[in-house]
Amino acid sequence: MMRSLLLATILLGAGGCNFWYNEVPSPDDLMHAVPWFDHMILSKAVHPYQRTDIPRNTPAGIVPVTGAEADWGTGDPAATPFPRYGFDSVAANRLTRPADLPVVTAERGDLLFTRYCVVCHGQAGAGGGITPAAPALNTTRVAGFTDGYLYSYIRYGGLIMPQYGDKIIRIEDRWAVVDHLRRIAPGSQP
Repeated sequence: MMRSLLLATILLGAGGCNFWYNEVPSPDDLMHAVPWFDHMILSKAVHPYQRTDIPRNTPAGIVPVTGAEADWGTGDPAATPFPRYGFDSVAANRLTRPADLPVVTAERGDLLFTRYCVVCHGQAGAGGGITPAAPALNTTRVAGFTDGYLYSYIRYGGLIMPQYGDKIIRIEDRWAVVDHLRRIAPGSQP
């Protein structure tokens, strides 16, 4: 008796699945019930950049369509003059701060350093963070690097440091971290 009841329950359950999947309408079918859903794909708003004769006046602070920062990172460490880095160090040493860059306060550089760098390099940049191999940043060696090299290292990463260009997104914020490094490294000129 118990086996018969169990078998009947299984058969009814399996039959119920067929009903549910075959007879109950899909939520996708509801899109065709709303008149403007089914032709929305033909709207010009879906393909806003098909025409080139329309000006693209984008609001400040959104993702740029053009005018992005030039790329000197190779993505292939073997292709760089110094293979241990993810960027062309010759191009990085020639890099300078853009003249039209918005001014960022020293407090912003300190905040970004605290948020992203302290965990490995320590509060004063003297090392001692959770990564024992992270070098001290308050040294004369770091003071000797060009601003462009430090900026590139932040953007692309290096020997053991991961890239932070995808975390510190704004160009002026990366330069604020470079300014902060100049303040903590002895002999640097901010």
